[in-house]
Amino acid sequence: MLVVDDSADIRELWRLWLTFWGFSVHEARNGYDAIQKATDLQPDLILMDLWMPVVDGVEAMRRLKADSRTSHVPVLAVSAQTHAPDSSAALAAGADAFLTKPCDPDKLLDHIRLAMGRLRTA
Repeated sequence: MLVVDDSADIRELWRLWLTFWGFSVHEARNGYDAIQKATDLQPDLILMDLWMPVVDGVEAMRRLKADSRTSHVPVLAVSAQTHAPDSSAALAAGADAFLTKPCDPDKLLDHIRLAMGRLRTA
C-alpha cells in the first residue's frame, strides 16, 4: 500500500490504521514521489491526497493511469475539499473512489476492501 500526502501527520495516521489492519505501508509526500515509488514498488493500492506540492494528486493519477506499469493499481483519492470539481477531477484522472478528509476508518477500510476485491477478480 502506498500512502501519498504532504502532511506527515496524515501519513502517520493512515500508516497506523493500515498496519493495524495488516497492510504493509510505504509513504510518499508528493505526487512526484508517488509516481516514482508506485513504479518501483508496484503497490496493491494507493491512497492519494489531491492537494500537494511539486506534482498534485490529480496529475499524479493521470500519469500513473497512463503508464502500463501502474495503470492497474487502484487509487483512492482523498481530499479535505468536498466540492464537486475535486471529486470530478479525481474520478476523471482515474481514481477508483473519492473520499473526504477526515476519513472515517471504517469507510476507508470498506473502500480498500472493495478496490482490493476488484483487483483480485480482474
